[in-house]
Amino acid sequence: MAGPVPELEDRAMACAERLCEADRVLLASHIDADGLTSAAIAAQALERAGLPFETVFEKQLDADAIAAIAATDYETVLFTDFGSGQLDIIGEHEDEGAFTPVVADHHQPADRETEYHLNPLLFGINGASELSGAGASYVLARALAEVSDSEPAVAADGGEANEMSPSSSEPRSDGGTVVADAATTPRADNRDLAALAVVGAVGDMQASGGELHGANEKIVAEGVEAGVLETGKDLALYGKQTRPLPKLLEYATDVHIPGISNDESGALRFLDGLDLELKRDGEWRRWSGLTNDEKQTVASALVKRAVSSGVPATKIDQLVSTAYVLPEEPVGTELRDASEFSTLLNATARYERADVGLGVCLGDRDAALERARKLLRNHRRNLSQGIDLVTREGVTHEDHVQWFHAGDEIRETIVGIVAGMAMGNAGISRSKPIVAFAEKNDEEVKVSARGTHSLVRQGLDLSAVMGEASRAAGGDGGGHDVAAGATVPKGEEEPFVERADDIVGEQLS
Repeated sequence: MAGPVPELEDRAMACAERLCEADRVLLASHIDADGLTSAAIAAQALERAGLPFETVFEKQLDADAIAAIAATDYETVLFTDFGSGQLDIIGEHEDEGAFTPVVADHHQPADRETEYHLNPLLFGINGASELSGAGASYVLARALAEVSDSEPAVAADGGEANEMSPSSSEPRSDGGTVVADAATTPRADNRDLAALAVVGAVGDMQASGGELHGANEKIVAEGVEAGVLETGKDLALYGKQTRPLPKLLEYATDVHIPGISNDESGALRFLDGLDLELKRDGEWRRWSGLTNDEKQTVASALVKRAVSSGVPATKIDQLVSTAYVLPEEPVGTELRDASEFSTLLNATARYERADVGLGVCLGDRDAALERARKLLRNHRRNLSQGIDLVTREGVTHEDHVQWFHAGDEIRETIVGIVAGMAMGNAGISRSKPIVAFAEKNDEEVKVSARGTHSLVRQGLDLSAVMGEASRAAGGDGGGHDVAAGATVPKGEEEPFVERADDIVGEQLS
C-alpha cells in the first residue's frame, strides 16, 4: 500500500483486513463536520469493498450509546471520529464478546488497548493539528481499497450496480454509494475521498496559521493529484464563494480592520471607493466571481487600509491563507470551499439531521442539499443571536479562564461554536481560553471550551483540562488541545471552573 501516512500503514491494513472478514458492519460516527465526513468516507469505502453496512450517528458516545450498539446483532462495529476516548467502555463489551471494534479516530485514547485501533496519537502524530477523524477514515479507506478483492461495481446489498462512467457515483439510501470504477481512476483506490478528508480537517479547526500541516498535507497532495482538490493563496476570509462582497468584508473579524470589520456602511464605502465594477444587474458580486486582477485590486486596497489603520504587520499577514477548493463543485456554492462546506455540515447534524449532512457528502445535490441550506440559514441566525447574547451579557473572568453560562438560551450543540466566535469581541479576551455552559437536560450541563493556536503553542491542552476538571465535578470530557467538551451534573459548574482555572494556570505558567 502506498498510503498517505506511512506511520499508520500497517495498522490501517490490519483494520481493513478485519473489516473485510465481516459479513456486515455497523458504522457509528460523530455528528460534527469531521464526524460526517469521516462517516461518508468510511461508507463509500465499505460500499466499494462490497461490505454491507448500516450507519448510525451519536452526539456523544457515552455508556448508554455504547450499550445500545452492543445490543444490536452486529459482530463488527466501525467507530469513526470517536471511540478512542471511550475504549475503556467499549472494551468491556468487547471482552464479553458483544462485538469486535474497529476504531478510526484522532482523539486522546482511554487507558485501554484494542487490536484494531487506528489513531495518529499512537504513532507520534498530533491528532489535534496533523490528522483529523476524517483523515484517519481516509487512511483506512485507502487500505480498504488495497486489501479488498471485491469488484467495485457490485452494490453492497449484493445487487448489480447501474451502468455508469468511471467517474460517476449514485447515493444509496443505506448511507453508501454505488460506484463503478475503472482500475486507473482515483476512485479505484479511494483517492477521490481526499476532498472530504480535507473538509473534515478544516471543519475540525486544524488549518492553524491558515493552512493544513503534517499528515493532512499528504492527504491534500493526494487530493490534488486525484483532481478533486485545488489549493492556492487567497484572502483568509470566510464566505468567498457565497457572500456578497460587502458582507464578506463586514463579517471578516479574525483580522479586525477599523472602518470595515463589523461596519456595514464602512464596508460599503470601502468598496464604492474602488474603481471596479463590483455590482452587476444591481447586485453585489461575490469574491468567487471576480477576475484575478479584480481580486488583486481589492486585496491590495484592503492591505493598504489595514496598514494606514495601524493593524500590526503580524495580523496583516493573516489576511492571506491557503484556500482548499473542490473544483468539481459549482463556483459560488458552499460546497466548492472546504471551510464553507464544513460549516454547512455542522448546520445539519447539530440540529439532529446528520442524515442530511451525510447525503450531501455522498453526492445528493437535490433534496439533501436544499434541506442543508435551510438548516444553514437557521444555524447562522442562531449563531448570530448567541454571539450577540454573550457579547451583551459578557463573560466572567477568572485568573486564567473566562466563562459564561447560557442556560437554555443557546443550544448545547452550538454553544462551543458561539464561544469560539465571540472571542475577541468587547470584553472577551483572546488571551484566555473560554468555557461555555449550556443546559443539556434536566440533570446535566454541557461544557464547551475553546482556545487559540497561540495559546496551544504556549502549553494549553483543553483536552486535559476538560477531562480532569469534569471528572473532579462528577462528569467526563475530553477532545483536543484547542477545543474540547464535557458533561457535568447540574450544580457542579463552580467547582468545574475552579479546577479548570487551576489546570490552565499550571499549563501556561
